This record gives sequence, C-alpha cells and structure tokens, in this order.
Amino acid sequence: MNKSIIITAAIFGMLAVITGAFGAHALKEKLEPQQLQVWGTAVQYNFYHVFALLALAALNKSDNNLTYAGYLLFTFGIVFFSGSLYLLSCRNILQWSWLRILGPITPIGGLLFIAGWFTLLLSALKGKV
Repeated sequence: MNKSIIITAAIFGMLAVITGAFGAHALKEKLEPQQLQVWGTAVQYNFYHVFALLALAALNKSDNNLTYAGYLLFTFGIVFFSGSLYLLSCRNILQWSWLRILGPITPIGGLLFIAGWFTLLLSALKGKV
C-alpha cells in the first residue's frame, strides 16, 4: 500500500506545483484578488496534504485499515477541498455560473482532512505506525 500512497502523493504534489505556478503566472492578471487568494488556499491545502500522505506512507509499519482509511480521507479531502476551490475561483473566467453549487463541497473536503488526521492519531495510539 505504501507504493500507492507515494504514487498518489507524487501526482498531487505535481498538481500542486503546476497549479501554484499557473496561479502565480497565468491567473494573476485574470482573477480578482479574492479569487486569487482562494486559488492560493487550494494550493496550500493541496501541498499540506501531500506531505500528510507522505508521512502516512513513511510511518506505516504494516498495511492496516487505519492507514488505508487515512489514505482515502486525505486523497478525497484534496479532491473535494482543493478541487472545489480551484473551480470556484475560476468560475468567472470559465463563465460556468453553475459552479457555485460546489460551495458546499469545500467544507466536506475539510471534514475529510480532519477525519484523516484523526485516523492518523488513532493509528499512532494503537501502535500501528
């Protein structure tokens, strides 16, 4: 499982660098300052949870359900939290007003992050990491 976690972290890490650079260069002139800040928040949380995935892989002594749950929670947290913020910050450029329905998805991603960290805590308390 560690290989899957590291591959996922690598993909999301590349995505974080690409979206960070894209925001700093291509979107800087196109987004309002508040939208650019939202984009930056998406990049930050994407990066934070790449490191969480890498820590999960590094600390994992054996494949277990808590590690797998943390892996899924962090992964879907990135998709829901950062993914929704990337799209919401660009909805005016894309002219997709329907993207506002993604607003409630962002906090779900945040809850998934929290649950991922809690799962990591449980794993440590049970001596699984």
